[in-house]
Amino acid sequence: MRQTRHITFILVEEFSHLAFSCAVEPLRIANWVSEEQLYDWSMISEDGERAVCSNGLVTLVHGGLDDIPKTDQLFVLSGIHMRNHVTRPLLATLRRERAQGTPIGALCSGAWVLAKAGFLDGMQAAIHWEYHDAFMEAFPEVNLVRSVFVADEKHITASGGTATADLMLHLIERDHGAELAVAVADQMVYNAVRNATAKQRVSLQSRNGMRNAHLARSIEIMRDSIETPVSPSDIAERLGISTRQLERLFGKYLNTSPKKYLMEMRLERAQKLLLQTEASITEVAFACGFENPGHFSRVYRSSFGVTPHSQRNKLD
Repeated sequence: MRQTRHITFILVEEFSHLAFSCAVEPLRIANWVSEEQLYDWSMISEDGERAVCSNGLVTLVHGGLDDIPKTDQLFVLSGIHMRNHVTRPLLATLRRERAQGTPIGALCSGAWVLAKAGFLDGMQAAIHWEYHDAFMEAFPEVNLVRSVFVADEKHITASGGTATADLMLHLIERDHGAELAVAVADQMVYNAVRNATAKQRVSLQSRNGMRNAHLARSIEIMRDSIETPVSPSDIAERLGISTRQLERLFGKYLNTSPKKYLMEMRLERAQKLLLQTEASITEVAFACGFENPGHFSRVYRSSFGVTPHSQRNKLD
């Protein structure tokens, strides 16, 4: 009989119900599939009685901030307007738990809470794309990434929504092996599980370049020329700006370089084509601007940790 791991969720007011369901349900299904009590969990809120999520539903909880049980993993789960709910008692509780050695992570916008507590300085972190711009301005010392989750830091973070399910499946695989994680994903009818290297969309302001017309146009040029990629210098020339200015725009709004952004765009499209179409690997390579399948395979494996062929076989 394997030891039960206890997970505690601090539910911050207006938390995401979707992220909460995606966190708890994989644990429940893991117990059901394995026919063992591999996981149990507790819900905590600041008032110790209930927490109200962003869709208005009320969740009864097991206790307040002083009632956190001995736990193997503590997650802070918040949602919209999280800045309005970062209270002194909440921060004090997190600092107390950290001092006691409790592993602490965050789901959805919860990374904002951990950053406010000073936990994420110098670390990589993931947060829902809607908060990217504000987060980077508020916490420049945190290395914010566009990954759906970050699991190899002291404080693990997931960007919210179904990314939370991706993280929980990753943790189930870590704890009990790939076979159980796949079985849980199958029960969820979730056959496109993403690993930590998968990228989420960035905020609408960054993605559409609402703050800067040059950025918006450069991304449009990239998207329209994926099959025949253009260089940053060519894009800058078409925009009538310098290459250095273009690089500054991408650094400011997207925290990356034009070259890296274009490569990520090409690889994300390649992944979708591999998972969602019957196109051959060679066809996918050419459709995404790679001159030959060998080079495509090497770049793809470097980014996602698997070859294009292995990626597709995961669905078989």
